[in-house]
Amino acid sequence: MRINAAKHLIIGGGIIGCSIAYHLARMGEKDVVLLEKAALTEGATWHAAGLVGQLRSSRNTTRMLQKSVEMYDRLEAETGLNFDWKKVGSLRLAASKDRMLEAKRLATMARSFGLEMNVISPDEAKALFPYISTEGLEGAAFIPSDGHVDPASLCQAIAAAARKLGVRIEQGVEVQDFEVANGRVTKVLTNKGSWEAETVTLATGMWSRELGAKLGLKIPACAVEHQYIVTEPIPDFRAGLPTLRDPDRLVYYKPDAGGRLVIGGYEDNTQPFGDDGIPGGFVRQLLPENLERFEPLAVNAAKVTPIVNEVGIRTVINGPIPYSTDGDFVLGPVPGLQNLMLATGFLYGIAAGGGAGEMIAEWLLEGRPSLDLWPLDNRRFGPHHGARAYMYPRAVEHYAHHYKMRYPGAEAEAVRNLRLSPLHARLKEKGAVMGSKNGWERPLWFAPEGVDPVDQLDFLEPGWKTFVAQEHRAVREGVVLIDQSSFAKFELVGLGALAAIQRLSVSNMDKPIGTVIYTQLCNELGGIEADVTITRLAKNHFYIVTGAGFGVHDSDWIRQHLPDDAMLIEVTSARAVINICGPKSREVLAQICEEDISNEAFPFATARDITLGAAPVRAIRIGYVGELGWELHIPTEFALHVYDALISAGEPSGIKDIGYRAIDSLRMEKGYLYWSADITPDYTPIEAGLGFRVHLKTGGNFIGREKLKTQKEDGVSQSLCCFATRENLPLTGGESLFCEGQRVSLVTSAGFGYSVGKSICFGYLPSTLADKTEFAIEVFGVRHPIARVQAPLYDPKNLRLKS
Repeated sequence: MRINAAKHLIIGGGIIGCSIAYHLARMGEKDVVLLEKAALTEGATWHAAGLVGQLRSSRNTTRMLQKSVEMYDRLEAETGLNFDWKKVGSLRLAASKDRMLEAKRLATMARSFGLEMNVISPDEAKALFPYISTEGLEGAAFIPSDGHVDPASLCQAIAAAARKLGVRIEQGVEVQDFEVANGRVTKVLTNKGSWEAETVTLATGMWSRELGAKLGLKIPACAVEHQYIVTEPIPDFRAGLPTLRDPDRLVYYKPDAGGRLVIGGYEDNTQPFGDDGIPGGFVRQLLPENLERFEPLAVNAAKVTPIVNEVGIRTVINGPIPYSTDGDFVLGPVPGLQNLMLATGFLYGIAAGGGAGEMIAEWLLEGRPSLDLWPLDNRRFGPHHGARAYMYPRAVEHYAHHYKMRYPGAEAEAVRNLRLSPLHARLKEKGAVMGSKNGWERPLWFAPEGVDPVDQLDFLEPGWKTFVAQEHRAVREGVVLIDQSSFAKFELVGLGALAAIQRLSVSNMDKPIGTVIYTQLCNELGGIEADVTITRLAKNHFYIVTGAGFGVHDSDWIRQHLPDDAMLIEVTSARAVINICGPKSREVLAQICEEDISNEAFPFATARDITLGAAPVRAIRIGYVGELGWELHIPTEFALHVYDALISAGEPSGIKDIGYRAIDSLRMEKGYLYWSADITPDYTPIEAGLGFRVHLKTGGNFIGREKLKTQKEDGVSQSLCCFATRENLPLTGGESLFCEGQRVSLVTSAGFGYSVGKSICFGYLPSTLADKTEFAIEVFGVRHPIARVQAPLYDPKNLRLKS
């Protein structure tokens, strides 16, 4: 069989694959080859609706989509090809008071991301899109730089630009299998010979799951049916219309050639496609129309734009569109396969195509994109996310909720009760309102007797806050238990374990056995790749704990940098975790503990093996709420025994259970940071105020050392700051911060501190504003004064934590 070679091999000739090839070549890469099993665009690209919207809930995802618009703005000049790019803006209607609040919140968020979005009146909306009815409208939001495009022509233009830069595009080449050796894809087998390449990228849309299975992977990317209609021509059609979305009525619109409208939407109970395998010959095909399922959308569309009652339907399009388990993209490297990159699961691939191609190209060349894309990172998923029994029901649910109102804190409902703590049934009996994290059921808050254990969500006054305030005070004044079994847990062992962890961690890890160290793992640029707690169990034995959603990511980062004489073993399921905390926690714990747990015998930031009741327990004196407490890491089979013993011993002290929403409030008061929000690979420990964890004198030659050394010596250009106000504001993160009328920062996380009686938020400020203390924060379109303050606001000397 003929063997071909390439430096970069991209599989898939839709808009994403073509964009990756184009950007690699534009960055100067040679020997870039794209393989497409049929012809370009013939998967899902050709029948996409073609809306290009930029605003998403993540700043960096929004920035990535802005890069798409920048590319589409210049592409015609590069290629000489017209692909019908119309930068006419997008209009988002608000047909309810809550939707209007959402529009104001989105506009605030957009401005914090550097994207212009204006809240306008119903009449102003009608002036932009005359066919809408203003009946029942509260208002709308308008983004001037959005638009629409012809997807197939755009893809062909990108391919032409890629060819012009030297990219080879091979059509009619079907990938049939792979060969893997030593953690690398060594050969790609096709119907026209095999290929060897330094990097292999799967940009294969709905076929990704099947191709991934050949590599032993469960890629959480799939396809679902999506329908839209094209109307007959509308007389005297208004030129230059923006795209239109009415999320309350679940429909969208795109002006089309010949005076027509494309009308689609996101209905309940769409059908999965290819769940039992995609038919081999499925190329440039559509699915049978299902007007019964589309009818509710058609009825809604007639209310939004009554003129559609006067024109017929020219065409019904029902085609499979790529989707993923959580409704967002699946990007990035694959743990265990050094040269494989994923770029799949693109629901809105036309809007993302330009920017995503650039980010993946950077990832291939630099080892990371210039924007941290954690919300889209393949490593946010666990093995269960790619299982058919989980992926398809979740995808169908996310599809149905694409436009439906999702209040802050809303949880998915499909495929729940998957990963259960040993305490789950007990906590449910006690009124736990559960959320889901990486498949784990975890208590968000507890409903007192007489209150339905159902989450109470709202933009302005979510009902759960009343109960979380009570849980917060219980931690500060008494003793509580928190089920934190969902922590991801690992053990690092081997003769090279100490050397490996010294290389990875910014802190000195060569501490006495039993020491607990909070530290960061950084990349070469000093960006924070992981934020973890590490306990030294023996000379070359370390216990690593990270958040429930970060285990795959963090373990992948660690394994990438391990020598041959060190091994990382996941032990998440081996131990449940009960956090006992509060000023009365020692007296309760001592009642069932056989060992001395006084402050002298068991100081802060140490770990010991103790006996609780009849259970052997690894007790770690650390925490995330700012009070005296211990994380009790318990062999799973003993967990219920320990929990019941603690509840019994703590009854005279008024022991309570609390959930994760209270933790968030408590940590804000203490200035504790959260990876993926306050700290990410975009920021260094020095910038985040964690310089005290960076041990330049006693630590090892850790990754990122030179960057952090320079920052410690020369200072930084930005720093994470804390802001607070006595006003109880409905903050959720993503708000804009202003100084003297100018937008200066984005809120990374926020909450209310019930002990200090203040709304608290964090955000990065440029060093030029270091002397400023008076700021404003924009919430639902209204600016409120807020002061920059010194963190932490609660117990700044850590007297309670170390008592």
